[in-house]
Amino acid sequence: MRIAIVGNSGSGKSTLASQLAREHGLGLLDLDTVAWEPGKIAVAREPQAALAQVREYCSSTPRWVVEGCYAGLIRATLDEADLLLFLDPGVMACRANCHSRPWEPHKFRSPQEQDRHFHHLLDWVDAYYTREGDASLWEHQAVFDAFEGRKHKLRRRVSPEFVAALCLQTN
Repeated sequence: MRIAIVGNSGSGKSTLASQLAREHGLGLLDLDTVAWEPGKIAVAREPQAALAQVREYCSSTPRWVVEGCYAGLIRATLDEADLLLFLDPGVMACRANCHSRPWEPHKFRSPQEQDRHFHHLLDWVDAYYTREGDASLWEHQAVFDAFEGRKHKLRRRVSPEFVAALCLQTN
C-alpha cells in the first residue's frame, strides 16, 4: 500500500494520512517536513533537495502514505504510488478543519506562534481556488488528471478502511 494525498490546507490530508499510517502500519511523510527548512518559519528548502528526499523515501520505504499541498513533490511520489487521493471538500470544510487543528510542533515552536499565523492560514485556504502555483487547485487537478494509476477525488471525509479498500481494488 503506497498512497499519495494532495489537497488544500485544511482538507484533511494530515488527519487521513495519520489514521492510515497508524491503522495499516504505513510509513508517513508529511511534505511540510521536506519543503521547509527544519526549525525555520517560512524558509523553503532547495527544491531539488526536497525532491530527492521524497524520491528516496518512496523508493526505500515499502509501505507508505505521503501527504501535502505541493504538486511538484506529490508528482515525485507517483512512480511508486498505488493510489492518488485528491481531497477537495470545499473552502468552508477546510476553514472549519483549520479551526480545530491541533498545535503542529514540526512547523511552530509553540501553540502561541501557530496562533499568530492563523489568519494567514485562513487567507491561504481561501485563495486556493484563485491562486496560481504549486499549491493551487489548478496544479492539484493537473497532477490528478495526469496520473494514470488508481485515483479518487474526494469531496468529503472518508475512513482509513474506505481508502484501504480502494488500495485493494488495485491488486
